Amino acid sequence: MDNNIIEIEELIKQFSRLPGLGPKSAKRIILKLIDNKESMVKPLAKSLANVYKKITRCTNCGNLKIIEKKCFCEIESNFDKICVVENLADMWVIDSAQIYKGHYHILGGTLNSNENYEQKNLLIESLLKRIKKNNLKEVIIATSATIEGQTTAHYIEDTIKNGKIKITKLAMGLPVGGEIEQLDDGTLFSAFKNRVPVTGN
Repeated sequence: MDNNIIEIEELIKQFSRLPGLGPKSAKRIILKLIDNKESMVKPLAKSLANVYKKITRCTNCGNLKIIEKKCFCEIESNFDKICVVENLADMWVIDSAQIYKGHYHILGGTLNSNENYEQKNLLIESLLKRIKKNNLKEVIIATSATIEGQTTAHYIEDTIKNGKIKITKLAMGLPVGGEIEQLDDGTLFSAFKNRVPVTGN
C-alpha cells in the first residue's frame, strides 16, 4: 500500500533543493511543520507570501530591496570604495564581521571557465556605471578562491582596469577553493587587512 501523499512528497522535493538539505533532512522539517500547522506553517506561509510580493533584487547593485522603495545603493554616501561579491550570503558574512565599511556590489553568480556563460547574467555593466557615478577610488574583488570565482575576478579586473582606480583582492587567510560564506571572522579580517593590488593595476 502506498502511504505517500502527493502534496507532501512535492513539498519534500522543493525543500530538498535548498542548500544543505537532502531528502531526509527535508522530510524531518516537513514532518515538524505538519505537527505544528498553526504555530509554524501558517506564519511561515504568510512570511513567504510577503517576501514573494514585496521583495526583489536591485538591478543596480544586486542587493535585496522592497519593490516600491529605493535601494540602499541609491542613497548618497561618502564611501570611496566598493566590495564586489558573488552572492548575498557573501555580503552578509562580510557585513556581519564588521571588517569593511563601503559600498557592496553583488554579481549574482560567477563566470564558468568551462562554459560559454553570458556576461549579461551577472551585474557587471551596472558595476562599471556605479564606479563612474560614485567616483570610487578602490574596487575590492572578494570572490571565492574557486576556479569560477577566480575566473570572474580576472574578467572584472580586465573590464575595469583603466589605471585610474585601485583594484585589490583578498589575500592572506583565503584558502584555495574556499568560499567566502564559509570563512570565520578572523580569516575574513586577515584577508581584508592584507588585500593586495591586482598585478598591472
